[in-house]
Amino acid sequence: MTVLHSAPRFTRIDGLKDTLSGALGAMLVEAREEHGELSLRVERDRIEDALRVLRDDHGYQQLMEIAGVDYPSRPERFEVVYMLLSLTLNSRIMVKVSAAEATPVPTVTTLWPNAGWLEREVFDLYGVVFAGNMDLRRILTDYGFEGHPFRKDFPLTGYVELRYSEEEQRVVYEPVELAQDLRSFDFLSPWEGADYVLPGDEKAHTPPVDESKTTDSPKETGAGKKTDEKADEKVSEGAPAEEMTGEDRTPAPEPTEDRKDRPERKGDTKDTAAATQPEGKSADKD
Repeated sequence: MTVLHSAPRFTRIDGLKDTLSGALGAMLVEAREEHGELSLRVERDRIEDALRVLRDDHGYQQLMEIAGVDYPSRPERFEVVYMLLSLTLNSRIMVKVSAAEATPVPTVTTLWPNAGWLEREVFDLYGVVFAGNMDLRRILTDYGFEGHPFRKDFPLTGYVELRYSEEEQRVVYEPVELAQDLRSFDFLSPWEGADYVLPGDEKAHTPPVDESKTTDSPKETGAGKKTDEKADEKVSEGAPAEEMTGEDRTPAPEPTEDRKDRPERKGDTKDTAAATQPEGKSADKD
């Protein structure tokens, strides 16, 4: 049976670019179609108004995610990406704004309550400030964490490391100390040949022998009459199990079914077939 749904099965963006571009008007900076998705870039100060138009007038009811991207070479190094979903149209779009380290982005918590948590995550990992968010705190890193770990210039080892001090009975922060440098990697594949000898390859370059050794006589193989006689010797010779004979062992008891002094079974039924038949019926005899 065919089931019909009001929403299309696949997202269609044909004509969506022109429709949304006309709806956003002066708020829109750029509209692009890439990888089957529509990406809209709007002015940073108008992001709240642009998302309200998309939510109220074009059916993008849900804010699925707010993500950050870092481009250190740009004057405004950060991009804040809002991912919207329309349940009725089965359509997803991305709305982007640019921001610098000291440039705040207007909050959209007035449109979606879950934006508060998502903006806190972008602030924690990238350092983007959202103006109007009343609870802009770190959400993934520790309270005393220094820096923002998703920035491209943030070191892999961080700036400080923490541990629990038994003496002070609290968590303390100390400079990072590593036993080895994390950035010293050897990317040369051993299968292509390394510049040094790998463990276990010390004999890899040993030249082959000129003439292989063969065994031409039984003496060289260790075989012969003496070897065969020694192989025939019993390993368990002298053990108690070998010295005992059948007469020394305790004889097995006689089967109980052959005992002549066994009393006869009580009961009149001796025929198995008749014993299994219900009362009033007799077994068929061949």
